[in-house]
Amino acid sequence: MTAALVGFVRILRHAGLDVGTERTQAMLAAVDALGVTAPRGAYWAGRLTLCGEPDDLPLYDAAFVAYFGGRVPGRQPPLPMAPRDQRPAALFSTPPGSGTDAVDSVVGLAASGAEVLRHRDVGALSTAERDEVRRLVALLAPGTAPRPSRRYRPARSGVPDRPRTVRRMLRRAGEASTLARRVRRTRPRRLVLLLDVSGSMAPYADALLRFGHAGVRRYPTLTEVFTLGTRLTRVTRALRHRDPDTALREAGAAIPDWHGGTRLAESLKAFLDRWGQRGTARGAVVVLCSDGWERGDPAALAQQVARLSRLAYRLVWVNPHRGKPGYAPLAAGMAAVLPYLDDFVAGHSLAALEELVRVIGHA
Repeated sequence: MTAALVGFVRILRHAGLDVGTERTQAMLAAVDALGVTAPRGAYWAGRLTLCGEPDDLPLYDAAFVAYFGGRVPGRQPPLPMAPRDQRPAALFSTPPGSGTDAVDSVVGLAASGAEVLRHRDVGALSTAERDEVRRLVALLAPGTAPRPSRRYRPARSGVPDRPRTVRRMLRRAGEASTLARRVRRTRPRRLVLLLDVSGSMAPYADALLRFGHAGVRRYPTLTEVFTLGTRLTRVTRALRHRDPDTALREAGAAIPDWHGGTRLAESLKAFLDRWGQRGTARGAVVVLCSDGWERGDPAALAQQVARLSRLAYRLVWVNPHRGKPGYAPLAAGMAAVLPYLDDFVAGHSLAALEELVRVIGHA
């Protein structure tokens, strides 16, 4: 049970909650003090210790439902206090035949099932499992690492700030005082997602679009999402809806080549000529999600990817087939673009998407 609760804390961190070691220990201490063995009690113990502000409550509820299953428990009378000498080991290892065995089995089964589901291929899930993965993908928060901007802010250390120093001297009748200093402000880099929605990528298009929705929800002004197929389509505005299902319906209505053919070279050229060369891809972290199947000339695709790699700060290619056993980049398009990539990762499962979040965050 302790491992299940720690795994739940890990999901909350991926959702964007500031859950540190102290709050995790506070939650385990609350579970120990209250003698919690049911999901209802674990919900309230975690809510009281892991949520720091009202904005954390919706994310906490969504993560609890996605991880443990079922619904969010309603309010209940205060739980009875357990004896102080009760240890966590004794708390979660009840003797056989007790009434809490079934509850512990259900909670453990739900937590272990969610952990197994993280490594399952998205294209081979059932309808119920796909719904669970959709809820977990919505909790991801892809964001790029900060970069120094052109603006400065006051600081105790850094380069001398001569204008502020002179103004400070004028207020003191020209007498020299302490030297003002400044450092550069930081802001996240722009994130550009290019998602292949052709027929060969159909099993993974929904999960990748939901991943793009999570990125747009975190940084609406610094995240751009485009779809690639037989043509280029910008779906950033459609993905700005708060509800993921509504956002995907709007995006699906805007994509004319959904589950169609693949013309990656032409689509990338259209993106670079209209968007990338004008500043969208300059200094950005560009993530291109595709299996590399190209109907046209692979040399043309390599030429456009080379242009993109020169503009982008970092170019990440996500291929869902990379996570499968025995995979090798033998497709002509995939083999042609490999020399121009900074990172080549898989995107076939929830765990692979979590790894993609880390790659983007450390770029």
